[in-house]
Amino acid sequence: MNVGLCFNLKKPSPDPFADDLYAEWDDEETIEAVRSALAHRHRVTLVEGDEEAFENMRRLRPDIVFNMAEGIRGASRELQIPAMLDMLGIPYTGSDPLTLALCLDKSLAKEILGYHGIPTSPFRVVRTLKPIHDLPSFPLIVKPLWEGSSKGIGNKALVKTPKELKEQVTTILTRYRQPALVEKYLPGREFTVALLGNGDQVEVLPIVEILFDQLPKEINPIYSYEAKWIWDTVEKPLEIFACPAKVPPRLRNKIQSVCRGAFSALRCQDWCRIDIRLDDAGEPSVLELNPLPGILPDPDANSCFPKAARTAGLTYDELINRVLEIASQRLGLKP
Repeated sequence: MNVGLCFNLKKPSPDPFADDLYAEWDDEETIEAVRSALAHRHRVTLVEGDEEAFENMRRLRPDIVFNMAEGIRGASRELQIPAMLDMLGIPYTGSDPLTLALCLDKSLAKEILGYHGIPTSPFRVVRTLKPIHDLPSFPLIVKPLWEGSSKGIGNKALVKTPKELKEQVTTILTRYRQPALVEKYLPGREFTVALLGNGDQVEVLPIVEILFDQLPKEINPIYSYEAKWIWDTVEKPLEIFACPAKVPPRLRNKIQSVCRGAFSALRCQDWCRIDIRLDDAGEPSVLELNPLPGILPDPDANSCFPKAARTAGLTYDELINRVLEIASQRLGLKP
């Protein structure tokens, strides 16, 4: 097949913590790794997911697009490329525009999960600096409503006082220019779960646990931006993940069931990574869904979806081609 690979190339930043604008975009190594994996079986054309993408796709007319473009502007950014491809009648991997938009807006995703009886922590959306009422009890987590890759979730995102809450909400409203999601902090273990497939054929890959005891002792036990991008590097990787997670069968089955339910409720397609945290009773709750999961190829980069795939016996190249095969089967195409 003629496969279009649509991506956003990460821009360099001298200070990734001060400038996290492109944190979700992919570096050259990742783009090349995906291209190389697909090129074992297909003809691959690279297409930057920018303002020229529409004309380039209309001219190239690939048989299918492997979509990993995150976009940059507003709450609709992740849906823009799939919506454009829908307009052009070009099939693509992954979830459709509606699902991408709902999953990016954490509050809407949580509302849908709640409707379906899938556990998620209590929350409120804060849009102004006026006095905040009817919030869950402290401690709380404050995060941007429309971001991923832990953008805006620094070590200080865990707040324990009204003063800390106001400071964090102010940061989100002013720096990220979007509402803040304020949710009840769940004190239990944290996991991330990779899923592949569609309908009754969804496969849950080995569960990854985030080991907060590997962080500095004075650091809050959350998977913050610093933990993801600053302290854990390829040069000095932290032993922050365990895969497969050491959990008893009952808890593993509960986590898998919750993730399958969330995948179905948000109508995800082909693949998704779902973040889970245990509450004070040890029960799993959904933090968020990531239907455009990160896929860094270097094992030392601690990218969770490839890590789960390797534990399941899939090489990086096999994972990428499995996603394409799953999408092709859903679409009735011959890969």
